[in-house]
Amino acid sequence: MAAWILNGLVWNEATGETETKHIRIADGVIAEIADASAGLPDTQGHDTIDAQGKLVSAGFIDMHVHLREPGFEYKEDIASGARSAAAGGFTTIACMPNTRPVTDTPDTVRFILDKAATAGIVNVLPYAAITKNELGRELTDFAALKEAGAIGFTDDGVGVQNAQMMKDAMKLAASMGMPVIAHCEDDSLVVGAAVTEGKFAAANGLKGIPNESEAIHVGRDILLAEATGVHYHVCHVSTEQSVRLIRHAKQFGINVTAEVCPHHLVLSDEDIPGMDANWKMNPPLRSPRDVQAVIEGLEDGTIDIVVTDHAPHSAEEKARGMQLAPFGIVGFETAFPLLYTEFVRTGKWTLGFLLRRMTSDPARVFGLASGVLKAGAPADITIVDLEREREVDPETFASKGKNTPFGGWKLYGWPETTLVGGKIVWTAR
Repeated sequence: MAAWILNGLVWNEATGETETKHIRIADGVIAEIADASAGLPDTQGHDTIDAQGKLVSAGFIDMHVHLREPGFEYKEDIASGARSAAAGGFTTIACMPNTRPVTDTPDTVRFILDKAATAGIVNVLPYAAITKNELGRELTDFAALKEAGAIGFTDDGVGVQNAQMMKDAMKLAASMGMPVIAHCEDDSLVVGAAVTEGKFAAANGLKGIPNESEAIHVGRDILLAEATGVHYHVCHVSTEQSVRLIRHAKQFGINVTAEVCPHHLVLSDEDIPGMDANWKMNPPLRSPRDVQAVIEGLEDGTIDIVVTDHAPHSAEEKARGMQLAPFGIVGFETAFPLLYTEFVRTGKWTLGFLLRRMTSDPARVFGLASGVLKAGAPADITIVDLEREREVDPETFASKGKNTPFGGWKLYGWPETTLVGGKIVWTAR
């Protein structure tokens, strides 16, 4: 597709302001970014998209999502998940391996890549499991999984409980130049628990998930990462203790990176209105002190990127209640509007800060070519109407999952058009 995006507001990192630009796309890449002060370019022979003063950004990147296929297509499939991602302005997503079968063989990796290519919506990057069936007993064939297209190794959904197993995995991954991505949770501390150990749990007679269940694994794995030299990435950081450990590790030059989800930046356990399982996720919503700690961690670079941990479930599953329902909420279609409304419009963050944490920073952490608006970069682009206010209505989600605590929230900053490789893959019009 040869096209011009006209009259778009582009963030200038040097000046800390937006500037009006025209962007030319050719052969799937950004060919030129022109200053609008020079007037309109010659668009003959090109398609045109008039951004009309809306934000034009590099496409958002989400390095932690659950597409559920294979095995749980009633919750989500690769095509519906990709459409939901595009509706949220995401152009690249990385899917977790806790499918059925688990993504622990080259055939399953190739299945995901083939399904994503057939859907032709967003870039889908599959992770592969660290251990077979995510049981923590035997390592998968890392070399074969990498050859098939896996971008890293994780047993997300469960923590690797055996330290020797994790050390072996890190050593092998390091030898191949591959990252290990860790769901940090000590199972001995969480059996039968549904929410964090705090005021809501106490008030409702629920067993709580303590902060140390996460931090114990973070601390252990940081030491193992130091010993092996692996790129160690911490999933969905939620506690003050974890932030402190990661900050300390970075000060000592250990190759650790980390992510945080929008819900852990915005909500605490004290916000939970009742026994509604749309407020149940893992890690759970923590205390206000933890919320402040992860905000500060993201702001000072201890936490590198924002992810959604998009985790769709059926309405029937979530109707089982707080104790019995599965963990997880959907996140693609609310992530940017939520953070833009809560942090940028309130003056706590600059627009550029939020964009970096959702574009160039994940690209940097995982070595991706996308995530930037510059000549020669992939034409993965998101156009956002920063002034549009809309109420979150889960029934309009492109995702099969409607499980969100944000229904009814009024937010600004809704993605309007998403392009991948210069092709429009989603538009709100």
